[in-house]
Amino acid sequence: MMLNWHYREPCLSRYCNYTDFLHPHHTTSSGEILMTSRSNPVEIPGWTHIYSGKVRDLYVPNEERFDATGLTVNDDAELRAGSVMVVASDRISAFDRILPTEIPDKGKILTQMSLWWFEQLKQVPNHVLSTDVPDVVAGRAMICRSLNMFPVECIVRGYLTGSGLAVYNETGEIAGVKLPAGLVDGSRLDTPIFTPTGKAEVGEHDELVTREELYAEVGQPVGERLEELSLSLYTTAEKIAREQGIILADTKMEFGTDSYRGEITLGDEVLTPDSSRFWDAQQYEPGRAQPSFDKQYVRDWLRSPEAGWDGSDNVPHLPEEVVEKTRARYVEAYERLTGTKF
Repeated sequence: MMLNWHYREPCLSRYCNYTDFLHPHHTTSSGEILMTSRSNPVEIPGWTHIYSGKVRDLYVPNEERFDATGLTVNDDAELRAGSVMVVASDRISAFDRILPTEIPDKGKILTQMSLWWFEQLKQVPNHVLSTDVPDVVAGRAMICRSLNMFPVECIVRGYLTGSGLAVYNETGEIAGVKLPAGLVDGSRLDTPIFTPTGKAEVGEHDELVTREELYAEVGQPVGERLEELSLSLYTTAEKIAREQGIILADTKMEFGTDSYRGEITLGDEVLTPDSSRFWDAQQYEPGRAQPSFDKQYVRDWLRSPEAGWDGSDNVPHLPEEVVEKTRARYVEAYERLTGTKF
């Protein structure tokens, strides 16, 4: 398959590549940003809303002043190279659909967990410039470098479950990586594997990409570097999580090039319950679904007879019990991993 978004040089808008990263199909061919709205994003003085994705809202600083830091844009070369404020909402998505029900405090949990992980994973540059954000989005926003994103989600799997298990049961491999016979739901893999996917339209499923397809799109040196970085970060994070009694089953990372320095940079969120599967190590038992601290609980409810969902765009509202238990799982993941109270 061919990936559906092409890496390219920075376009006319200095922010459009970061917008592409959240949804690659909302810029014109000339690079002009198409304004979109998903849940009436809050108005923030000094900032202009440019895009809403499944979970995050993007804002760019007004040209005259970078209000969150008190700098004028012309004061700082890095700001001139392109900056964006990423605000995590309480929206939740599953099966490539945005659900009509929000999870209270979810955006704050995702942001604070990402910031904590960025501190633990300093072997790779990340996109965070500042957490000095306007009060109205305090705790759920960070100011980031604008990146030219690679057209791939870098998924690392240390355990077999979810969509990876389904593909394995059909083919005996995942993204061209052959696996031993006889593996079951929850099996630990001998070594973590890199199984990238392309980036699909909202509402469509991301498709697995082989190494050869990845190399054809971004070049072999870049493809190999993305794999190396992804596996290194997973290995570090898996060890940290295990020390807290949590298994990091798999995770998704995204990278881009820093338009100011030109180096490969870790972007998006990192190692949150939205982008990763976290399991309780004490309850781990291969051959069954594992108790988790992520949105698997929501996925399971949507598949249940109670939900009565047929997979269409008409996603049902989550019951209060599911909302409360999902929030509790996110909070527990944050508190157990970071050692701090939310």
